[in-house]
Amino acid sequence: MLKRQLHFGLITKNILGVFLCFFALNLKGQELKVVIDDSVIYQEIDGFGASDAWRCQFIGANWPAAKKEQMADWLFSKEVDASGNPKGIALSLWRFNIGAGTAEQGRDSQIRNEWRRAESFIDASGTYDWNKQAGQQWFLRQAKDAGVEQFLAFLNAPPVIWSLNGKGYAATKDGELNLKPRHFEDYTDFMIAFLKHFKTEGIEFDYISPVNEPQWDWEKPNQEGTPATNSNIATLVKSLNTKLLENKLKTTITITEAGELEFLYEANGKPNRGNQIEAFYTPESVNYLGDLENLSASVSGHSYFTTWPVSKLIETRQKLSKSLIENNVDYWQSEFCILENTEDIGSGNTRDLGMATALYVARVIHADLTLANAKSWQWWTAITGVDYKDGLIYIDTGNSENRYDRTSLKTDGDFHDSKLLWALGNYSRFIRPGFQRVSASYSTQKSLEEQYSDLMVSAYKNPDTGALVLVLINYADQEQHIALDASKVAFKHAYETSETQNMQHRKLTGNQLKLPPRSITTLTSESLQPGN
Repeated sequence: MLKRQLHFGLITKNILGVFLCFFALNLKGQELKVVIDDSVIYQEIDGFGASDAWRCQFIGANWPAAKKEQMADWLFSKEVDASGNPKGIALSLWRFNIGAGTAEQGRDSQIRNEWRRAESFIDASGTYDWNKQAGQQWFLRQAKDAGVEQFLAFLNAPPVIWSLNGKGYAATKDGELNLKPRHFEDYTDFMIAFLKHFKTEGIEFDYISPVNEPQWDWEKPNQEGTPATNSNIATLVKSLNTKLLENKLKTTITITEAGELEFLYEANGKPNRGNQIEAFYTPESVNYLGDLENLSASVSGHSYFTTWPVSKLIETRQKLSKSLIENNVDYWQSEFCILENTEDIGSGNTRDLGMATALYVARVIHADLTLANAKSWQWWTAITGVDYKDGLIYIDTGNSENRYDRTSLKTDGDFHDSKLLWALGNYSRFIRPGFQRVSASYSTQKSLEEQYSDLMVSAYKNPDTGALVLVLINYADQEQHIALDASKVAFKHAYETSETQNMQHRKLTGNQLKLPPRSITTLTSESLQPGN
C-alpha cells in the first residue's frame, strides 16, 4: 500500500512538473497587448542630435571624401534604399562647438591631446578668421544640405585671449567663470559675430548655449572648459539676449547644460551653481531670467552618472519631472555617453559596437522622454577615435597594434558604424520635430523597474497627419509577442535594430508581431517613402 502511494505521488509530481513547465513556457510566449491613446498628449518633441566635438575638425578637413561622406550620410541622411531601409539616422539637430583657441596655442595650451583642442574664430588682435574650424564647417554644411532642421552652437570656454589665466581650462576660485570681467561684453559680442557670419552663409543657428557643465571646476588641462556660477550665467545671458534683440537675430538661448541632472533641482553640494530651475525661473530669484525674449523657457541637463542602477535612473527623472512641472519649465537632455560603471555594460572604457551599449542607451532615452518629458535628446560626440563608449561612429587605424594612433588618424583610417548609431536612429529617424509624445502602455503586472529590464514602449504622433510612431525596446533575452491596438491606426512598417539588423525595414500585416530578443523596433503607420 505504501509503495502504491509513493508511486502515485511520484506520477502526480511528474504531471505537475510538466504542467508547471508548460505554464512557464506559455507565460514566456504570452501576447502583450499594447494600447495607444493619442488623445493623451505629453511633450512636443524638438528633435534628436549629436555634436561635432572634437573629431570632426580633422575628419572633415583631411579625410578622403568618400569616407567622410559616408559618415555624414549615416548621421544626416533621410533617404532609404530600394528595400525601404534607412541609409542614415536623420538627426534633426546638429551641435557645433565654438572653440576657444587652444589649437592655436598648441602645446602651450597644456592640453596634451591635440584632438581635444579647438581653434578660435578670433585672434589676439581681435581679427576674425572665418576659415577656422574648417573640418567642423564641412560637417555643418553636410548637415544643412541633408535637411537637418536645427543647429545649435555651444561654447565650452571663452576665447583664451580673454580668459583669466590665458588658457582654455580654468584656474578660478569659487566656481567663477574663467573670463576677465572687463571682457564679458566682448564675449557676447563674439557670439553675435559668429551668428551673424553664418547667417550670411545661409546657416542660421536656431540655438546658442553659452555655458557647458558649469558645476565642474575644469582645473585640469584635459580639454577646454570653465565653471560658472548662476550669477555669471545670468549676467552673460542678459547681455547676450540684449544683443540678439539689437541685431534682430532669432537665435534662442539655451541654458544650463548641467553636468548632472540633480543640479537642476537641488544644490547637490554646489549652492551657487545648483538648483538651477529655481535660480533662473523663480521670479523672486536674483538671477531670474524667465522674462527674457530670446531665452528658451527650458533647462538643459546631462544624464551622466544618473543611469545606474535602474532605480536611480527612474528616481532621478521623477524628481526632475516634479520640479519642472512645479516651475512650468521644459527640459532638454543635451549630452550623454557612458561614464559610470554598470553591471549591464561595464564602464565607458573599451568601445562597444554591439547591442549591449545600444540597448543601455535606448533605455536612457526612453526614461528621459517618458519620465522627465525631455523635448530633445542629444548624444555627446558623433564620431570618436578612442577606445571608449562615447561615439556613434568609430574610427581607427585598422592596425590592432596601434589602433588609435592620433597622428595617422588625422588624415585617414578605418571607420565603423555601431548598433548605438542605429538605436538612436530608431528615435531620430522617425520622431520628427513637432511630433507629440502620446500615451502608450501594455498589459503587464511588472513594476516600472522590472519593465526597464524587459519591455519598454513609447508612442508619438504627427499632429498634422495623425500618423503614429511606436518604439518598442525588448531588453529581455527572450522573444516578446505583441498585439497592437488597431482601433486608432494600423501600423504598416517596422524597422528593427538587433544583433543582425540595422533599422531593417519590413512591412506589417495584421496587428500581431514578434520582437526579437535584445532588440529595438520602431513601428510607423506611414511609409518613409510615398507609395511604399
